[in-house]
Amino acid sequence: MLEEILDIRNVTKALKQVTANKGAGGIDGMQTDELRDYLHAHWQTLRTSILEGNYKAQAVRKVEIPKPQGGTRMLGIPTLLSYYLFTV
Repeated sequence: MLEEILDIRNVTKALKQVTANKGAGGIDGMQTDELRDYLHAHWQTLRTSILEGNYKAQAVRKVEIPKPQGGTRMLGIPTLLSYYLFTV
């Protein structure tokens, strides 16, 4: 099933979704405009790592954001790569 999920059509669709979102980067500092080149250079290694069960997502960056009624709440921002992989 993972091989179907990691099919190039799903990978391409996920990349488009992530780059369209243009969200803030996680703890690795990678920006959306850097993701395509990173995946192009590292996709085979990353795919193999996922299929073998060796991939480990990086930590989530925590940010406090204000609530409309006052106070704040915690927001977790994953790394761009983790966000992308969970979008696939």
